[in-house]
Amino acid sequence: MNLALWIIAGLLAAAYLLGGTFKVITPKEKIAAAGHSGRWVEDFGAGGVKAIGALEVLAAVGLILPAVLDIAPVLVPLAALGLVIIMAGAAITRIRRHEFSLLLIDLVYLVLAAFVMWGRFGPESFTSH
Repeated sequence: MNLALWIIAGLLAAAYLLGGTFKVITPKEKIAAAGHSGRWVEDFGAGGVKAIGALEVLAAVGLILPAVLDIAPVLVPLAALGLVIIMAGAAITRIRRHEFSLLLIDLVYLVLAAFVMWGRFGPESFTSH
């Protein structure tokens, strides 16, 4: 299970590092113009979109670095918890906007982050070995 947690955390970290960086450096209008999946930004100010992106980048770093460096590895499940909260907000936004076709993707990310959170707080905690 430890290997599965590392793989999922690594994939989540890569996805959120790329997505978060895109949100931080790309103007809100350009994200909205990117197509149906980017229209959610219409519900947020430019600063809000950049804040979401920054939180995603921080969570991506928090999923990997604390464990790799063995410095405060408890931050790994806390970063995963942060992603669960972000993705719950994303799912609520999708529901409110009636974007049900994209909701499943958000829920998959939420479940994967919740799995990492559960695994690292519980059976494969870095402090239990």
